[in-house]
Amino acid sequence: MNRPGRRVGRPRAVRTGPDSGRPPREELLCAAAELFTVHGYAATTTRAVAERAGMRQATMYHYFGGKEQLLVELLESTVGPSLVAARRMLADAGRTAEERLWQLCRSDVLQLCAGPYNLGALYLLPEVRGERFARFRRMRSELKDSYRALIGATEAAACLAADPAALALRNDLVFGLIEGVILIHRSDPDRPVEVFAEATADAALRIAGARR
Repeated sequence: MNRPGRRVGRPRAVRTGPDSGRPPREELLCAAAELFTVHGYAATTTRAVAERAGMRQATMYHYFGGKEQLLVELLESTVGPSLVAARRMLADAGRTAEERLWQLCRSDVLQLCAGPYNLGALYLLPEVRGERFARFRRMRSELKDSYRALIGATEAAACLAADPAALALRNDLVFGLIEGVILIHRSDPDRPVEVFAEATADAALRIAGARR
């Protein structure tokens, strides 16, 4: 589920509106996801987020301290589910590393394609380098490290043990493929997501030099 220079990422929100029936907090996050990715973070005001969610600005401040807190929670939500899956795969000693890597790639792609917005484009914001986003950066780094651990445990990695740079490159390529998958999927949104996820996982294993 690395980093500078790729406008890619892990969308988690769906289109919002005052009649969606969501709890107010979720409504605000969905509104922020849409506005931040469509109009830009700097150009979006807290008033615009509140109005898009169908509530007053004062009500928004009851749930969030401001625009930065909205961004923090959105970004963490893009990585959290994939990180949970990665930890589960690392702890699963009953399957080969190749099988676990394939399953992680597949589940990650299914998560990525679950929503319409490319929140990963927000990873490049200068604000994300601030202290408020330190937890998000740690989460994303742990996710990438999980991919690296699984790739390093495959049989194909044994022949590269003396070349850590080659292993690091394979990890970067696999992780880049997975995080960039939303851009590919959006070019053909009618393609069955399950088939797309499995094909992407197959491609990731080939990049890693592994076989399922």
